[in-house]
Parts: sequence; structure tokens; C-alpha cells
Amino acid sequence: MSSASAPSRVVGYSDRVNHAFAFAAKHHDRQVRKGTALPYLTQPASVAVILTRYGCDEATVLAGILHDVVADCVREGMTQEDLHERIAAKFGDEALDTALAVVERRVDDRGVDLAPEERRLDHLTRLGSASERARWVCAADRLHHGGTILADLRRTAFPESVWSRFPRDPEVTANGYRRVYERLVEVGFQAPIMDELHDVVTALEEAVATTT
Repeated sequence: MSSASAPSRVVGYSDRVNHAFAFAAKHHDRQVRKGTALPYLTQPASVAVILTRYGCDEATVLAGILHDVVADCVREGMTQEDLHERIAAKFGDEALDTALAVVERRVDDRGVDLAPEERRLDHLTRLGSASERARWVCAADRLHHGGTILADLRRTAFPESVWSRFPRDPEVTANGYRRVYERLVEVGFQAPIMDELHDVVTALEEAVATTT
């Protein structure tokens, strides 16, 4: 598989994709996007749309739909066996492994708790050994999150109301997107989605410079 191409076997619709949306909708039923009244499902749904737009295969799209479900399960301390029963048994090992590769871990391989910044560094480090599918999901997730910040900033006369959703200051928040983009470049991920991600990261940095 070329690093510049999407995983093969393009999918537009399948029963498993439909099932994954239903599964994620039930899981995220009472969740909303931070600082908005939008159902949280809009986030994984948008990631799936991005991945499908770039021609990714079913396992990649499934991981895009389910990655926040998996992230919640990891935060709750669910074991690998539990994750396999809850996710892989329904949607396949590839979907679970792909999602796990892009979520922040609470503990390292030795079982040691990670502080917030250590989690972010661990995530960036693991991108080096992540599959192409995982890198696609990571890029699509960052593209959507960054794009929604920009869209919200453009809709308001009070940018501080957008930036206040995040625990870190705007410059640090934007830098987090830059770090992910540069890490993907560093590990050789040259997919066409990277051009779009670069534009969003740059626009975020410009927004920070002009609104704070």
C-alpha cells in the first residue's frame, strides 16, 4: 500500500457501516459536542464522511465512526478482552486495532499512569508504528475538529467563547494540531488529506494571531 493512497476496497455503504452508526448513536446518545448543543454523533459521522470522500476502505471508515466509543472505553479502564467483546466481535479486529492506535492512552505498556502531556506525547510517538488506516483516521479526526473550530470562529463576534471550550490557551490548542500534522509528515504519511489538514492547521494559527 502506498503511503500516498487511501486503503483499498472503497466503501460507500455497507451493513457493518450502518450497524456502526447505530452502535455509536446509542453510545453517544446523551453526549453533545463541547460548547454546543450539537449531538456528539456529528463528530464521528463527519470523520466517516471525510474518510469516504477520500476513498478509504470499510475497516478505516468503521474505525472513524467508532474511535470515540473506543476512546471512552479506554478512559473507563476497559480491558483488551472487554474491548474485543464489545467492538472487535461486532466490527472486526482491524477496526478495533485502528481505533486503539489513534486514541490517547491513560496508562503506558508498563501500566504506569500518564499525565495529560505524557498522553499527548505517547499518542504522537505511537503514530510512528501505527498502520496507514490509523494515520488516515487520525488525520480525518484532526481535520474535522480543526475545521469545526474555524467554522465556529467565523460565526461569532466573540472568539473567546470558542477558545474557552478548551482547557489550554488558544496558542497551545493550535500548536497541538500543528504537532499532529508534523508528526504525520515525519512518519512518512503523504496521503492527499494532508494538504487539507495543512490548510486547516495554518488557518487555526492565523486565527489565533488575529483573535487573541
